[in-house]
Amino acid sequence: MRISTTSCLCPFLVCLCFFQRYCGNQTKLANGEAEIHHRPKRGWIWNQFFVLEEHMGPDAQYVGKLHSNSDKGDGSVEYILTGEGAGTIFVINEVTGDIHATKSLDRERKTHYVLHAQALDRNTKMALEPESEFIIKVQDINDNAPKFPDGPFVALVPEMSEVGTSVLQVTATDADDPTYGNSARIVYSILQGQPYFSVDPKTGIIRTALANMDREAREHYTVVIQAKDMAGQVGGLSGSTTINITLTDVNDNPPKFPQKNYQLYVPESAQVGKPVGKIKANDEDLGVNADIKYSIINSEGANMFSISTDRDTREGIISLKKPLNYERKKTYTLHIEGMNTHVDPRFSYLGSFKDTATLKITVGDVDEAPVFSMDPYIMDVYENAPSGTEVGAVTAQDPDSRNSPVRYFLDSEEEGERFFRIDESSGVIWTTQPLDREDMPWHNITVMASEVDNPSLLSHVPVTVQVLDVNDNPPEIATEEEVIVCESSRPGQVIQTITAVDKDDFANGQRFFFALPSQLPVNPNFTLKDNEDSTASIIARRRRFNHLIQELYELPIVVWDGGEPSLSGTSTLTLRVCPCQRHGRIRMCQGEAFLSSAGLSTGALIAILLCIVILLAIVVLFITLRQNKKEPLIISEEDIRENVVTYDDEGGGEEDTEAFDIIALRNPAAAEELKFRRDVRPEVRQHCGPPRSCRSPSVELDEVDVHEFIKQKLVEADLDTSVPPYDSLQTYAYEGQGSPTGSISPLDSPGTHSEQDYNYLDDWGPEFQKLAELYGEAESEMTT
Repeated sequence: MRISTTSCLCPFLVCLCFFQRYCGNQTKLANGEAEIHHRPKRGWIWNQFFVLEEHMGPDAQYVGKLHSNSDKGDGSVEYILTGEGAGTIFVINEVTGDIHATKSLDRERKTHYVLHAQALDRNTKMALEPESEFIIKVQDINDNAPKFPDGPFVALVPEMSEVGTSVLQVTATDADDPTYGNSARIVYSILQGQPYFSVDPKTGIIRTALANMDREAREHYTVVIQAKDMAGQVGGLSGSTTINITLTDVNDNPPKFPQKNYQLYVPESAQVGKPVGKIKANDEDLGVNADIKYSIINSEGANMFSISTDRDTREGIISLKKPLNYERKKTYTLHIEGMNTHVDPRFSYLGSFKDTATLKITVGDVDEAPVFSMDPYIMDVYENAPSGTEVGAVTAQDPDSRNSPVRYFLDSEEEGERFFRIDESSGVIWTTQPLDREDMPWHNITVMASEVDNPSLLSHVPVTVQVLDVNDNPPEIATEEEVIVCESSRPGQVIQTITAVDKDDFANGQRFFFALPSQLPVNPNFTLKDNEDSTASIIARRRRFNHLIQELYELPIVVWDGGEPSLSGTSTLTLRVCPCQRHGRIRMCQGEAFLSSAGLSTGALIAILLCIVILLAIVVLFITLRQNKKEPLIISEEDIRENVVTYDDEGGGEEDTEAFDIIALRNPAAAEELKFRRDVRPEVRQHCGPPRSCRSPSVELDEVDVHEFIKQKLVEADLDTSVPPYDSLQTYAYEGQGSPTGSISPLDSPGTHSEQDYNYLDDWGPEFQKLAELYGEAESEMTT
């Protein structure tokens, strides 16, 4: 079978078909004649079929023809087509083998189809040719325009950029076959945006095309870029996109004041540190490029005013540094400079990025409050001065040019008003009553002044009055406690050293003199010695004092100060006689000394004793509760498991007859007899022959098998119906054997007094000599 087509769809196929038909079976001979070669009989040879996409004709598009060498043209060969699109998109004439496409195809959706061809005998349905596979490729046409999938675009480029500065790269896509023809070959061009921008036709890179583009002149640009396929040839398809380009700001504009001269009115009453005016320089730049720093560059203005920048409004805020005084200076001239803080060195050729302006400030006259000559005032006056004594005077003056008269008065809300008054015209301050330094040494008052013409304007000034001291208080003895006199005091012994106090100040109370009253008789018990250092010593005049005879003594003492005039006072001291501690320097009574040495007061001792009593009561209560507590023998009545019964019994020693009798292990024979009576001590008979021939029952354990004895007891415990229905633990102690002398324990002796002869202890050696003497003495005493 072979494939033939009536028309070739591409020039290459036409040439190929022509060459095969006219030249493929001929060979030129040397004489110029052509030798005819006959094609050998063979099956079909598959080539690739092509079908044009987007076919819109009224008839089905012819694709090609299938033909088998076995086909004689009599209709005996049946052609069958299977695979992708067979029967729906592609149909075949079963007799002729012609293939047609019944639908319009889109290469961008599917580029090729894979089909299978068969040639069958129509009668026998036998395959005349083996099934073979071939491909129908959809041939591309330029039916897709270029597209910008990411558009529209937004781009930024700094103003004043150089020509050729890259702004943005745009890329268009074309769904046509890039390997066939120029259907997907795209060329870029600019439709809108010239002469400011250009685009590279191959890469789509947009660049600046105009120098010195100024953002302040124009900030936003709209650029339209076109992408056209077929390499830009006529008939190609095209698509476009929009790019919104914004020029970003650079610092290419210096700040400028709208005018060179400004004027500002400021009243002289303006507060220091408060804003008094504003000034602003304009900058066409944005952001940090428009930040301005203001400064006052002349000394006259810089001494009185300061300027700062408001970050939000970029205004220069002018503030007052010192108080204004219209009477002293009425005008000020400020030279203000505004300069950019962020300067771009690329634009230094444009000049300095700063500007200056002149501000003339006029000081306004304001009716001001009176001004005191001093602030504050300090005055003094002696205590006890009569009412109406002059203390001092304050002076205030109107600072204005009118020099209005001033009147004075005291603040009525202060307590000092009741001690002083002021003359409203002259400002002289007088006392209203005598003052006492010991009661209040300082007085603070506030004097206010106002103009007579304008009483609403007030000035305040603090006035401090010091009360000077006079010697008007007699001295007193400083000791208020009792003076302790030891019973063992000797004549001439110093009992205590005393001093004096004076309410007057240091100048009048620094020196004191002491003496006993001269109008009283001589004191036989004590005398006083002035130490001439403002102290005095009390000295005993007699030997031995007795607190049982007289416990308290009173001693009047006269003391003088060194003031002018000198004042004196009499103080009476109480002296208590006490038996002092021996070898102790501290003079106090023994009872007080005991408490003092312990460091405890009576209340503390009572509290300690109370705590001890409470602790003892708690201990007694706890012991009582422990003794009354009874432990149950069986822990739980419902617990039927095997248990070990525990007895919390420490035993009663040798007098305990209720506990288990251990004689059962020492004397099995006796245990049989006492099986049901453990509360009666068994009677054991001793068979004694000659002296030293009696043996203890424990010696019989040599003939007893203790292991067999324990087994016997175990059987008896298992068969005993009187015990509880669970196992119990019975303990037997066995001391063992090995001593040739037997046991000396009295457990095996049932009698009250033993009649045994202990003379055999003498034969045991010197180790038992003392024991033999003790038993011998005991027997002699019993005999006696």
